[in-house]
Amino acid sequence: MKSETHERTGRDPYRKQRLLTVLAAILLLIGAFWAAHLEIRPAQPTLSAVSRPCLIIDPGHGGIDGGALAYNGVKESDLNLSIALKLRDLAAFYGCETVMTRQDDSRRTDILSYSEHEDLVHRAELVNGVPNGLLLSIHQNCFPTSQPSGAQVLYGPGEESRRWGELTHSCILSALQPENRRVAEPASPGLYLTAHAQCPAILVECGFLSNLSDLQLLSSEKYQRSFAAALLSAYLQYTAPVA
Repeated sequence: MKSETHERTGRDPYRKQRLLTVLAAILLLIGAFWAAHLEIRPAQPTLSAVSRPCLIIDPGHGGIDGGALAYNGVKESDLNLSIALKLRDLAAFYGCETVMTRQDDSRRTDILSYSEHEDLVHRAELVNGVPNGLLLSIHQNCFPTSQPSGAQVLYGPGEESRRWGELTHSCILSALQPENRRVAEPASPGLYLTAHAQCPAILVECGFLSNLSDLQLLSSEKYQRSFAAALLSAYLQYTAPVA
């Protein structure tokens, strides 16, 4: 009788809960598929078997530092934050511990006193202060021409960063960009955050703001949720306890 009442009124108070449950089931199936087909190795002992890992989500740039700018005025920092918040909420649904380097677009400094280097130092200090942390920094790419497209993952120093980065890249390509021929690569030593993080660290370039197709996808809430789901699926596989 209750379901018939919902159909007549057009209001279903349990709709959101059912949608989240369906999403959870889909993610579990995707994770199982990738685990079976990508020959994913179990997490190594460096991920403490005693303390739970904590996903540190870093939405790149922010505030007066908008990062790359698309032709239509879309700022990299806004897209980074939007995807990061979706990842945080989805991770919370799975019971994952998370810390964010920023949760909005506010700044502690004005434009005259802002220093990108000081901001990165502050973020690195935050990252290194999180016990058993794993850093995932979210960014968008840009190029002088519109040809380059697609996501790419850069990983910090160390075997664990490489393994997590390659897994994340494979998950993104399998779920969203099967035509993408890029590969995960070591991050440049000039990337301050990945170079100074004292934990496994990856930086995800979600796409190119200079490519119209990428920009259209990245501006879509639906695509952002799918991208966040792919990131979380890789994280869950990487941190899965050894059977």
